[in-house]
Amino acid sequence: MVRVQLPFHLRTLAACDEEVAVEVPAPVTLLATIRALENRFPTLRGTIVDYHTGQRRPKLRFFACAEDISLTPLQHALPDEVSSGREPLLIVGAISGG
Repeated sequence: MVRVQLPFHLRTLAACDEEVAVEVPAPVTLLATIRALENRFPTLRGTIVDYHTGQRRPKLRFFACAEDISLTPLQHALPDEVSSGREPLLIVGAISGG
């Protein structure tokens, strides 16, 4: 099980708690984890990764083991601490404005 912490706007959309657990088949990649989230919470489809471009939405960041992995390819394997459920994958909404 992979633990995922979601930002407020995605939690509201999915009607779920701040942290959710999803079953992700091996290899546990960022994209596989996102797809597992979308399968469990269909209202999240296309909100994290754009279906047309296959890219991360610009106002979202990903963190694993206190490291920003937002620019890491989505097919890259998540750290063992995350894939084993010891550490959560954090999806964070970026803050912007003036």
